[in-house]
Amino acid sequence: MTELSVVVVAGLHTDARRATVARLLADVPGSVALHHDLATAAAGTVVRSVRDASGVLSTGEAPLVNDCACCALREDLVPELLRLAEAELTRLAVVELWDSVEPKAMAEVIAAGGLTVTGVITAVDPALLLPYLGNGDDLAERGLAAAATDQRTVADTFARQLEYAPVLAVAESEEADEEDRALLAQLHPTARQVPLGGAHGEGPAGASPRRSALAEAALAGFDVEAAAAAQHPACALLPAEADAHGVSTLVWHRRRPFHPERLYAALEDLTCAAARSRGRFWLADRPDTLLHWDAAGGALCVESAGPWLASLPDAAWEMVPPVRRAAAALDWHPEHGDCCQHLVFTSPGLDRDGLEELLESCLLTDAEFAAGRDAWKQLPPAFDTLLEA
Repeated sequence: MTELSVVVVAGLHTDARRATVARLLADVPGSVALHHDLATAAAGTVVRSVRDASGVLSTGEAPLVNDCACCALREDLVPELLRLAEAELTRLAVVELWDSVEPKAMAEVIAAGGLTVTGVITAVDPALLLPYLGNGDDLAERGLAAAATDQRTVADTFARQLEYAPVLAVAESEEADEEDRALLAQLHPTARQVPLGGAHGEGPAGASPRRSALAEAALAGFDVEAAAAAQHPACALLPAEADAHGVSTLVWHRRRPFHPERLYAALEDLTCAAARSRGRFWLADRPDTLLHWDAAGGALCVESAGPWLASLPDAAWEMVPPVRRAAAALDWHPEHGDCCQHLVFTSPGLDRDGLEELLESCLLTDAEFAAGRDAWKQLPPAFDTLLEA
């Protein structure tokens, strides 16, 4: 029995994504692509198509589930993949996600269905990187929402698509320059970048070593649990310091909590200081709570990511995933444990000195810090509304 391999191909850069899928179909004999078009959701259905390198093999419709196109995709995708697996005629199923669908959710759905995800690839046009990362429009405004309640923006959706995938299929673009390529490298420094070459991925299989590199990436293997851990604020592998071709990454790490009112007053300036910023932070009036910072397109999302490990009793550590304990151990402080500020800002033209000065001004002063945790908890709770929204 031939086991079906599944690769997920994502990306808001539609032309680059389609070129990636076409290249995979040409490169891997016995491969098919499944695509669910969520643009028809307004009419009450999601249209599914299955194709190979020669063209469309079949089409079908899936009804909306709970008025959610993405939910319909989840309900329809796994049964379709299982049918392909049972037929034993397909070596590789390429799941081409619709524009705004995020690969993390779909990879987890596929794995939970008992299928083998061998790769996750996000397709990128470097010339469109900064325009998309700076686009604060709601997906709904662009006709890209996956549900009536979808409140994501173009920028934050694109950032997550980019940062989750271990492989980036990079389209050739005459408009892209060294700054664009440096930004891509700094946003996701651990990703394997595979050049797409020709715009449409046409030509005989095996004619180009670039094609075999893409096929190799699609079949290399993928660990869904490890990928989820890598995105968790407590143990995310954040980018390192970098400076190239006008693009900089600032890593800001401190062992003192923020004053809630001063940080809140600086949020707009901090959010707009970089094309992308992310990480974890420590707020004085919530000293036991690990907070997640996620900003793109001029918009900031702040949310609780649970307790710092330092605030848990020893007995509770047995319930913490090993990857979380390992990440905390690498960053452990004898007095504060894993409590810290670890924020990363990446952008062309980054004002490092100004940004550091602003961040430092938001920390507790020496006197405030010396007052201790009981005093910290009495500080005005400036973030309550933001965290409860």
